[in-house]
Amino acid sequence: MDFMTAVRYNFQNYFNIEGRAQRSQYWWFTLFMFLVYIGAGVLDVLVGFPIFYMIAALGFLAPSICVAIRRMHDHDKSGWWLLIGFVPVVGFLYLLYLFVIPGTAGDNNFGPDPLG
Repeated sequence: MDFMTAVRYNFQNYFNIEGRAQRSQYWWFTLFMFLVYIGAGVLDVLVGFPIFYMIAALGFLAPSICVAIRRMHDHDKSGWWLLIGFVPVVGFLYLLYLFVIPGTAGDNNFGPDPLG
């Protein structure tokens, strides 16, 4: 999946937690969020008030959670596994590990393999 397809798909499925998300879909969307946050930060410095960053953060809240849940589904894990990120250090590292490694090959409980 390329950059624009990943961004478009995640905004079209703003509140959709069904199915699976491949690695490229998750990481391209994460890169897009990062770039928007940088742009919003620059605008906030020019304006002198963090309004653009707050708008971006609120706008990305739902789609970023939903794509992370779909990424967990790619590993045949429930979206509730994201809560392990609240465990200091170890939870973050485990989530990062899950986001980086390939998902379950073939079909799983959450749908067909997104790589086909």
